[in-house]
Amino acid sequence: MLLDPAKSTSADPSVTTSVKVLQKLNEGFEGCYNVRLWDDTEWKFGDRSPGFTLVLNHPGALRAMFLHVGNSNSAIGFGEAYIFNDFNIEGDILAFAQWVSHLNHVDDPLSLWFQLGVARMLQKLPKSTHQRDAKLAGRPTKGDHRLRSDREAISYTYNLPGEVYELFLDPYLQYTCGYFAQPDDDLDTAQRRKMDLICRKLRLKPGERLADFGCGWGGLLIYAAQEYGIDGTGFTLSQTQAEYATRAIAKAGLQDRVRVELADFREFQPSVPFDKATSVGVGEHIGHKNLKLFFAKVYECLRPGGLYLHHTINLAPNRKLPPWTAFSHKYVFPNGEMQTVLFVLTTGAAAGFEIRDVENLREHYVTTLQSWVRKLESNRERVVEMAGEVRYRIFHLYMSGATLGFKKGIYNLTQSLFAKLDHDRAEVPATRADLYE
Repeated sequence: MLLDPAKSTSADPSVTTSVKVLQKLNEGFEGCYNVRLWDDTEWKFGDRSPGFTLVLNHPGALRAMFLHVGNSNSAIGFGEAYIFNDFNIEGDILAFAQWVSHLNHVDDPLSLWFQLGVARMLQKLPKSTHQRDAKLAGRPTKGDHRLRSDREAISYTYNLPGEVYELFLDPYLQYTCGYFAQPDDDLDTAQRRKMDLICRKLRLKPGERLADFGCGWGGLLIYAAQEYGIDGTGFTLSQTQAEYATRAIAKAGLQDRVRVELADFREFQPSVPFDKATSVGVGEHIGHKNLKLFFAKVYECLRPGGLYLHHTINLAPNRKLPPWTAFSHKYVFPNGEMQTVLFVLTTGAAAGFEIRDVENLREHYVTTLQSWVRKLESNRERVVEMAGEVRYRIFHLYMSGATLGFKKGIYNLTQSLFAKLDHDRAEVPATRADLYE
């Protein structure tokens, strides 16, 4: 049944109320989408081909999604309403993300929503939700980056088997931004290009010793050993990552040159200095107060003349964290913190490094996330079988939502190259020409 809100005769007043709420929320939205309600009533917003269908699974769905807007629980409530199936998205979740972007466009949503009367309408809907499972949430402890807290947070984020990540990442399991040198690059090509760019920025040579802090599943170490002939050591706090990486290294026949240690940077004491070092997607886990300690440890581990590449998501200068950060802290990256690139650079310089190069790959992360979302969707049944419906939805929601942060310039992805000088000399060429040959 196609609903005309102005002429609705539905026996369920929540049907008409829900559509009126959506009409208010859609003011100023230029997209088009369908709505299907719990009684199979359908409603369409816009006159073009719909980008997605919003499925409201019970009369209290919109209340669960939106009633707390304007306070710290709003993003958590909205996200939980999706991952616990109060509502569903059929069709293009990236188009749905654009609708969410519209909802977060106003600087003061609380006053606006009360002006529109949305809160009063939401309160007319039943106070009902599908059951929440507290065991599926992390335990964020804001600003607490003691070793035990970091170990717990990393274990929560990466406690799934590596085989789950194989279903939406590339063969090297790069859970960070790719490098799309050509518009038609696929995900696998872009991730190989990214790893190669890192290796070339570090000017890796056969036989050099490379330290990879926060090595994940070992993909970068394996690539650098295969393509550049390095001897590598990786560090991770995740038991599942360490075990997977060790198997992958053995499968590649590199166990005599590459190893992974289950250790935090604070626990590591190198017996011999490394020539080069990198961390890829680790700065977000280290936290503000530990970044100084981290840079000091990397500096200590390198020989004079050594190079370090810091690849991380940054909060753009003079920008605020978006409202969905609270959901990410609870269900995706407990204890995650983003520094600005200015903070990273000054902290690295304070440790003794010279800053040699900074590159922002923000647009590349949009394409990377979109590629992950599409691959995740294509393998939905297997991901649900291995990780459960809620974990699938967490991945689905956070990756599609994160595209907005990079599109809008709230987030940057920067690669910063640091040099430990050897008698005032940096072992890098005078120009960048070698990077682009």
